[in-house]
Amino acid sequence: MQRLSRRSVSAILRAGGARQRNACSPAVLSNHITEQVAGDDIGARQFSVLTSGRFNTLIPAKSLDLNAGLLLNRRESTNAASNASDSAAEKYEYQAEVSRLMDLIVNSLYSNKEVFLRELISNASDALDKLRFLSVTEPNLLNEGGGDFDIRIRTDQENGIISITDSGIGMTHSELVDCLGTIAQSGTAKFLKALKESKDAGRDSNLIGQFGVGFYSAFLVADRVVVSTKSPRSDKQYTWEGEANSSTYTIREENEPDKLIPRGTCLTLHLKRDDKGYAHPEKISKLVKNYSQFVSFPIYTWQEKGRVKEVEVDDEEATAEAGQDDTTEKKKKIKKVTEKWWEWELTNETQPIWLRTPKEVTTEEYNDFYKNTFNEHLEPLASSHFTTEGEVEFRSILYVPAMAPMGKEEGINLKTKNIRLYVKRVFISDDFDGELFPRYLGFIKGVVDSNDLPLNVSREILQESRIVRIMRKRLVRKAFDMILGISVSENKDDYERFWENFGKHIKLGCIEDRENHKRLAPLLRFFSSMSEEMMVSLDEYIENMKPEQKDIYYIAADSVSSARNTPFLEKILEKDLEVLFLVDPIDEVAIQSLKSYKDKNFVDISKEGLDLGDRNEEKEKEIKQEFGQTCDWIKKRLGDKVASVQISNRLSNSPCVLVSGKFGWSANMERLMKAQTVGDAANYEFMKGRRVLEINPEHPIIKTLNGAYRTSANDDEALRAIDLLYDTALISSGFTPENPAQLGGKIYEMMGLALSSKWGPEPQQAAPQSYGTEALEAEVIEPEVVEPVEADGKK
Repeated sequence: MQRLSRRSVSAILRAGGARQRNACSPAVLSNHITEQVAGDDIGARQFSVLTSGRFNTLIPAKSLDLNAGLLLNRRESTNAASNASDSAAEKYEYQAEVSRLMDLIVNSLYSNKEVFLRELISNASDALDKLRFLSVTEPNLLNEGGGDFDIRIRTDQENGIISITDSGIGMTHSELVDCLGTIAQSGTAKFLKALKESKDAGRDSNLIGQFGVGFYSAFLVADRVVVSTKSPRSDKQYTWEGEANSSTYTIREENEPDKLIPRGTCLTLHLKRDDKGYAHPEKISKLVKNYSQFVSFPIYTWQEKGRVKEVEVDDEEATAEAGQDDTTEKKKKIKKVTEKWWEWELTNETQPIWLRTPKEVTTEEYNDFYKNTFNEHLEPLASSHFTTEGEVEFRSILYVPAMAPMGKEEGINLKTKNIRLYVKRVFISDDFDGELFPRYLGFIKGVVDSNDLPLNVSREILQESRIVRIMRKRLVRKAFDMILGISVSENKDDYERFWENFGKHIKLGCIEDRENHKRLAPLLRFFSSMSEEMMVSLDEYIENMKPEQKDIYYIAADSVSSARNTPFLEKILEKDLEVLFLVDPIDEVAIQSLKSYKDKNFVDISKEGLDLGDRNEEKEKEIKQEFGQTCDWIKKRLGDKVASVQISNRLSNSPCVLVSGKFGWSANMERLMKAQTVGDAANYEFMKGRRVLEINPEHPIIKTLNGAYRTSANDDEALRAIDLLYDTALISSGFTPENPAQLGGKIYEMMGLALSSKWGPEPQQAAPQSYGTEALEAEVIEPEVVEPVEADGKK
């Protein structure tokens, strides 16, 4: 064995240690470890330790070459006298076969350095859980160190040192070699396996460690780690020391009285130069609250406290302040001073309410938890607290927020941090992109705590597994139950607020989530021809349907006003049928994705083939015989602009209307797609191509054109009237004219003819000469009466 120099760290002690508790031992007075280096003064430094339990890693590898330059040079002791009392330090190699093992752990397994504290606290929690579990059958394990179960974290900001202490089970010499020297061997995993094989195995053990790399996350921020541990099953205390980028570590027996601890583990991190910011007490407190707030054992952090108090000024100081004026009356001087001290502060005070029975938790407690966890100031619209057992076990509390975040339209497509995932009360992640909730339900907030959720080696990325899929399905179902509860509640304002903020999310779900159409459809709300002020649900629409009505009618437009004044509604309103107004750009796509609701098909009244259930075949046959040739004449004039010209059954006041093909885009969809800057031009032309002109045979204009066809089919004015009729139908039906300027010219020409005949001058060739009123009156000639005369001059 190679003999190494003694390494230790001295602790800073405050004078009057009434408030100070030992960082290495939570059960006894302060014990301290000092570091003595040749040529350096011994400085007092604060020190603490961590637990045993999961100091392993996952990666097996080839043995490292000691001559490959991977080992950190260790200083040899030159002072034999100073080491005379120390036990010989034993040097070991890691039982792994991956070169540059620590480099892989630091740079590959973990994506965020902050998780080192979460992993180490999880190890400490495991050690405490093990001791509590074993003490049931072996009460003597608690003799040393008492019954305190806690975790304490202390920092030395000046020297960049973090010390973590637990009063857990600790480790023996062999356990140090097995757990900290063998990569990928989890002490927790072995413990759980032993419990499983034992007849007395308990199912309620809350051990966290699974993969054995948690301890090595310390090298994310530290270049040297010292572990001092004492097991109640051993009379000796051992110190493990390892360095980053080294293939070896040392274990020595601790004999110095001031370094001994009664039970548990102390872990000291000597931080890297760039990571010394983690030694700030406020930073540590923030990380504990974020990642380990709900660990079942109390976590204390060493924090600086202060208060302002008033003190009397000394007589000499008061005289000096009064100056040289002897007439000044002497009064007692009071000044304010700030008193500072350090003490242990409980950091994880909040208890996880999801572990309690829902009947025991009040609405105020749910709301307070929501506000504190997600930094909200408004109370949620609804909450759901449930436990899932059986094939997959997890506990969860979900909330529906009262308001969407700023930029809510854009927020649909972004990752959210609304679901906080815990594994046995240890925070894992809140960065998900569809693993636990679909994108359109990203506004749902809550916590999920699972005891057996499979995670990858760094416990940050969910594996795509059957358990995750089952969890997702049940969480989505509970979210729908919450929203449905809001929609049927007596307070209608709550669902109006929900729909205003998250209605687009529900519509997006109709497009993306075909499996949940039955849950999404009852949540939809639309304006209608019978309710232009208040939105109606699909269930309310079906209740108001006429007995003979078979379908759910809708029309898509850019506003309620446009939908109300469209010619497609004329005959439907006469029959007192209700039509849904789809005025949001996403509405039409959502309805087309649903296709039907409660065996009622959605029918667009702006498309061909509309059946209102009142067809009279004999009458249709007569009208077709009378206007059939006129329809062909109009089609011939319009050419490829329309696919056909037909007799309409949806018009009562308008002369004609332009309807879309049954499988093509509606006028509203065509307008939206045309506005897309990245749209496919070929696809656009194909989908918009089929249009059908429907004429109203009862309208005077159509009757006049029918007569024009029979008398003068080639008359220019009649043909121009057809063109103007088509262009006008384009606008009234919601389409955009191909040539607006040409259409404007035709309208101006028609206006000129109409106005000139009423108020304008008549043409010159037909106009009489202009005379004044008096001249016209003077030239009036009385008729002359002529007596009849016979041919021979007789009367």
